[in-house]
Order: sequence, then C-alpha cells, then structure tokens
Amino acid sequence: MIINFRKTNFWGVAAELTSCPESDRPEVVLSGKSNVGKSSLMNALADNRKLARVSQTPGKTRLVVYFDVDSLIYIADLPGYGYAKAPKDIKDKFAKLADQYFTSGRKIALTLHLIDIRHEPSKEDQHMLAYMNEQQIPYFIVFVKCDKFSTAQLNKRLSEQMDYFDIQDKAHCFAVSSERKMGLDDLRDAISAFIFPEPSTAN
Repeated sequence: MIINFRKTNFWGVAAELTSCPESDRPEVVLSGKSNVGKSSLMNALADNRKLARVSQTPGKTRLVVYFDVDSLIYIADLPGYGYAKAPKDIKDKFAKLADQYFTSGRKIALTLHLIDIRHEPSKEDQHMLAYMNEQQIPYFIVFVKCDKFSTAQLNKRLSEQMDYFDIQDKAHCFAVSSERKMGLDDLRDAISAFIFPEPSTAN
C-alpha cells in the first residue's frame, strides 16, 4: 500500500499520554536533537511548507505534535533533546514524556531518527540508537541537511557517520535535504513499504 503523504493534516498536540489520539493505526515517530529539522522534514514529506511550524529556537517544541497522514498512519513529532539552555526540570520533563511514549504500548511502527550530517554525532544520538536497539524498536536513520556537501563529500561523510555508529544495514539509512527535496521520494517509498509490505507472491 502506498501512503499519499501529500494528504497530511495537522491533528493536534499532546502534553501527556492521555491527550494522544486513539491508538487505532500505525504511528511513525520523529526523534532527534532540538533544531535538527524535524518540522522541516515533516513539511517536505507532505510537500506543504505551512504544515508544521519551523522554529529558529531550539527546544521550543515541548509537546508531541501529531499529523494525520492519508487517514492511514499518524506521524508523531516528539520533543527534541539536547538543548543546553532549557532548564533542567523542563529537560527532565520532556525526556520523561519521550521515554513514556516508547513504553506506552502505542502502535509505534517505525521511528525516523534524524541526524544533522554536518556535525559530529552527539552522546544523545548514541544513547537514542542504543536504546532503540536494546528495546528492538524499528527505526530508519535519516541524515538531514545533505545538500551542504558535494556528491563525493556526502558519500565520504555518510561512510564516516555509519562507521561511527557501527551501522550495518545501509538500506535503513537515508540522505535527505528538505530544502532541495533530495531523497524524499526514496524515504516516502521506504516508509510505505515498511509499514504496509506487499504480500509475498512466493509459492
């Protein structure tokens, strides 16, 4: 089944699990550092620049933001982590919300973990990937802001990042640019195929 990402609408926000929509369909979770570009990626996937608010202030999004995609899935944008200027109690609150989300029993089909390819991986990124591996949470790694490099530089940078994280499955890593709409079709197709795989025709 092909998901039409252009049929995406803002659903609402949730400050706690009781405010989340009914868990009646698969969910794709967006995770990553504050200001990594989750809202920009959401807008690019939906081909709608006005869908999600793009903040210039890291850490401003402190709620789970929901989008209804083609009446088939939800995309849940979790609060970003790693914003040093946020008060400790605020950071702890949102870290707790994210942790509760993954252990809530909701129908999380896939996590898209965003990493800014321009920067060295953070300890938070390392911890998040280790957590998802430990909990057996399916995820794609989405390297963003890839238009900042030439093709040769990008390939070298991708290789360095994947070696750093000891990533074995290259098929589940994507290089995208929301600004230049680079790699978006591949990512859309991969999400559709992962969540709604075609039935096997083998005898």
